[in-house]
Amino acid sequence: MDTNAATLEHEFTWFGKVLTQRLAHHFAEEEPDPVTAQEEAPDLENNDSFYARLIQHYQCEPPERLVLLLCLIPHVRPRLLDPLLTRNSTYEKRFTEFGGVVNDQGHFLPTVETALFLLAGEDLGLRFTYQALFDPDHYLLKHNLMNLEHPAGASGLNEALPQLANDFLDLMTTGNVRPPDFGADFPAKQVHTDYVWEDLVLDHHTYEQVDEINTWLTHGKTLMDDWELGKKLAPGYRALFFGGPGTGKTLTACLLGKAAGLDVYRVDLSMVVSKYIGETEKNLEKVFAYAENRDWILFFDEAEALFGKRTQVSDAHDRHANQEVAYLLQRVETFPGVVILTTNLKANIDEAFTRRFQNIVHFPMPGMKERLRLWQNAFSAKSSLAEDIDLHRVAADHELSGGSIMNVVRTASLTALRRNTTIITRHNLETAVRKELRKEGRTV
Repeated sequence: MDTNAATLEHEFTWFGKVLTQRLAHHFAEEEPDPVTAQEEAPDLENNDSFYARLIQHYQCEPPERLVLLLCLIPHVRPRLLDPLLTRNSTYEKRFTEFGGVVNDQGHFLPTVETALFLLAGEDLGLRFTYQALFDPDHYLLKHNLMNLEHPAGASGLNEALPQLANDFLDLMTTGNVRPPDFGADFPAKQVHTDYVWEDLVLDHHTYEQVDEINTWLTHGKTLMDDWELGKKLAPGYRALFFGGPGTGKTLTACLLGKAAGLDVYRVDLSMVVSKYIGETEKNLEKVFAYAENRDWILFFDEAEALFGKRTQVSDAHDRHANQEVAYLLQRVETFPGVVILTTNLKANIDEAFTRRFQNIVHFPMPGMKERLRLWQNAFSAKSSLAEDIDLHRVAADHELSGGSIMNVVRTASLTALRRNTTIITRHNLETAVRKELRKEGRTV
């Protein structure tokens, strides 16, 4: 933090000189000449701060550095932009050419227009040149160093607000990245597990398919970069998990992330799907844009709400629903990370998606062998089973998923605790099984 702070002090001093010079040229009506000030940019060659390493990694030229600083200053030293609050006495309003908006606290928030004024003044040729800094293919946006927020009523690019991506803002200031806050602006929540691979009980064929995903997480970068298959293959990896509730789909996704040292984020579809035209794509884009260059696994549970089959077009709503699916198809296919979708029924997912999955994994109901392992591993080591409980018989008699078995164990264990004992009786277990079967609409 100390290194970052010292580096940014020098950067802010340089930025202040550039802004002062630009304003002096503007009000003196002289030919703008920002090159001199840009050549005075602080030397970062032997600087080990994160900010300096970022600049060195991307080989940022002075204009890119000034744009990044313009994004950072409102969060760190907003008073540096106070000169841009100057009012035009002729028209009794702020200078249009400075761009920007004023927030509720009276602070100046720069727009693209502000950046173009700082870099080029009124020189149209230079302005057109520097406008390329805000193209989607420029590394500042493509690599999510910054993003553009388009306020309501904004009429074009110049009114957009360039903003630092949250993780870069954190790194440039504290040196630590905070996880994104779950909410409307980021409708996804990190999920994790305390289980290990040995706790996951799947049949042999399912294990083999899951191991293919593990292999990609281990060797995918080698395949795409060192073997240069990135020129021929679509980026990222897409998998579909299908099977009944409680068969291990979510646990498997968490364990894949845990084994690879990757965060797993489950997208909250209730916050993504909207009845309003365009809102679903907008909500989902927030997740994809944030995750674009991070080593995350995006996890869509019960994904048919988003990736379901397209319908025949009978009205404008059907047409828009199909446009949503087409957008999602394109977005998922170009996402460079790992995307896992789950559904109870494979047939619920649009075939346009399933054709593009690298792996489609069936999670069947566990057989007798798997159920026995689940029962044997399910109970706490602090408890004990009554002598008349035969887990082989329980596993053979009741076709339950792993999730349902854990529900039974929870109920039977709580019953034992209520009786002030650590012994789970046969009656407790059978009662808990009957309760779980009734929940599923079945009887013993």
